[in-house]
Amino acid sequence: MNYSVAVSVTLRAGIADPEGATIERALPALGFSGISDVRAGKSFTLRIEADDPSEAVMIARSLAERLLSNPVMEDAAVRLIEEV
Repeated sequence: MNYSVAVSVTLRAGIADPEGATIERALPALGFSGISDVRAGKSFTLRIEADDPSEAVMIARSLAERLLSNPVMEDAAVRLIEEV
């Protein structure tokens, strides 16, 4: 069976995020106020063939740790996407 999985990769807390900081500084000029602590990241959606949802998540987690993120400085969150 095929399962859709989302992987979000963000810098770990304490790691400088110059892209997020640049976005945050630009917000007031664009008319947005009251927004702080902007962090940039990467998002991936995958279609994984697996026997069950937990196997699909396990495969995505392994892929995130080995290829999609740098585990020294990034965190990866994996979630199953519910299909309608």
